[in-house]
Amino acid sequence: MHLFPSAALLLAILAAPFCAAPAFAKSPAPAAAQAATGTSSHVIGTVASISGNTLTLNTGNGASTSVTVSDSTRLLRTEPGQKTLAGAAKIALTDLAVGDRVLVMFTPSSDSSPAAATAVIAMKQSDIAQKQQAERADWQRRGVGGLVKSVDSTAGSITLMSGSRVITVKVAPATTILRYAPDSIRFTDAKPSTLDQIHAGDQVTARGDHSADGGEVTAEEIVSGSFRNIAGTIVSMDAASSSLTVKDLRTKKQVVIHTTADSQLHRLEPTMAQMIAARLRSGGASPAEAPSGAAPAQHAAGGPNGQGRAAGGDLARVIQRAPVVQLSDLHKGDAIMIVATQGTPDSATAVTLLAGVEPMLEASASASQNMFSASWNLGGGSAGGEEGTP
Repeated sequence: MHLFPSAALLLAILAAPFCAAPAFAKSPAPAAAQAATGTSSHVIGTVASISGNTLTLNTGNGASTSVTVSDSTRLLRTEPGQKTLAGAAKIALTDLAVGDRVLVMFTPSSDSSPAAATAVIAMKQSDIAQKQQAERADWQRRGVGGLVKSVDSTAGSITLMSGSRVITVKVAPATTILRYAPDSIRFTDAKPSTLDQIHAGDQVTARGDHSADGGEVTAEEIVSGSFRNIAGTIVSMDAASSSLTVKDLRTKKQVVIHTTADSQLHRLEPTMAQMIAARLRSGGASPAEAPSGAAPAQHAAGGPNGQGRAAGGDLARVIQRAPVVQLSDLHKGDAIMIVATQGTPDSATAVTLLAGVEPMLEASASASQNMFSASWNLGGGSAGGEEGTP
């Protein structure tokens, strides 16, 4: 079945905002898709309402559009992950429901009345949720994550430090590589990237088949980003701007940390913080020594959880299970560890903020930061739930 010249591209665009893993990049601009398909007009969005034969879509950023569906309109249902429409099934308008993701081809109206749809391709909300769950489980099973130690572009490999463990990630021409935007913590702002753009110190998560000893992964997908790791004490709070000022323990300078709805704020339980601190003091294995898989969690946007075991469990999971706190729960003098966007030298946006870390910083500030930076939730900034994260 060949409905459009570039059905694969349009299906990827259609699925992108709902997929839970880095297999699906951010949607290209409509103009790009329009040029690729050769069609006169199309729109992609989420079904907001159905009234009679009028279909209204939310197309993002608060915008909406309506089209009319007639007996001549071709309606098809496809599954997330499909690259062609060969297996698409014919449906009726009554088969659509609010929340479904649809691509509509239409003939522009000459007046203000709704345009006439020539074709509607739908992905059911339930199918997308099931696909997300499967993707998430696969990341948990086959994912790795950590800080980049080195990159060998010639050999096509990345060496990661996951706590005290070294993992080699093999990169092939078919490997999907995405990179977070420098000023964004949203997975849907991630852009297609290349191996050459990954550098030592970057955060990387990858999914693929593991070697028998777990020391090597043949990557199918990679998500990278350059982020700041800050440990310090709160100097002041500004509820009006949802920000706090922190004195960086390393630079001794103050940094304004902005928080958004995508920022993850947690507080470690005292017993867990003490347990980790004790291990740091003893010079024993880092709580991040053994990989246990990275999970692209919905906020999830999630994202792939970094490696790390603390008290027999993945540190990323410990952080996720730690009580969520609000900015109002934090106070001047509190010790915190933060993973943030690059921002500017005196300002950044929090991806993950962890409070209750006083015992860890007292035990070893540098070891605590290294452990935290290798264990935080890459893509921990939500893409709004419906848009997914790695």
